Amino acid sequence: MTNLETKIHPSAVIDFGAKIGDGTSVWHFCHLMSTCVVGNNCSLGQNVFIGNNVIIGNGVKIQNNVSVYEGVIIEDDVFVGPSVVFTNVLNPRSFVERKHEFKKTIIQKGVSIGANATILCGLEIGIFSMIGAGAVVTKNIPAYTLVVGNPAKQIGWVSKTGHRLQFDETNAATCPHSKESYKLENSKVTSV
Repeated sequence: MTNLETKIHPSAVIDFGAKIGDGTSVWHFCHLMSTCVVGNNCSLGQNVFIGNNVIIGNGVKIQNNVSVYEGVIIEDDVFVGPSVVFTNVLNPRSFVERKHEFKKTIIQKGVSIGANATILCGLEIGIFSMIGAGAVVTKNIPAYTLVVGNPAKQIGWVSKTGHRLQFDETNAATCPHSKESYKLENSKVTSV
């Protein structure tokens, strides 16, 4: 297996110690702090900031103007749209030091987060969920859930490929794109 070339634009600032995987592209005006880890085959768009201790999995795409602050973990194959906002403190004040209060936020595998969405800290976004553009996420989101609005509310379920799922009377659904099967039980969706 050959290593894919990592591409870093000359205007990017990569602090000593930052780990960047093979095949990852870091575009204009990005800043990666010294203790962050970015996986293989990622794309960090223009003006992306990755804070200390942030972990980003493989195949992640972070679009322009996103800051990923300490406390955030982004798993494999996540899409983060332009100008998405992550937070890491519940009650910030400029005159109160709260760096020891950072909350862990986990964005699980395959999640898509639309442009200008805000993810409050301390939450878990379940696998393959889809967060609509401009949504404000204030609570945990189960796997395969489609949410929109402020505050974000569930309006349906989506497949791994991001298509709406329509469940029948037996609580079964098939993705119209991949033909994968899904089951809805106790308000939770699983791939079968």
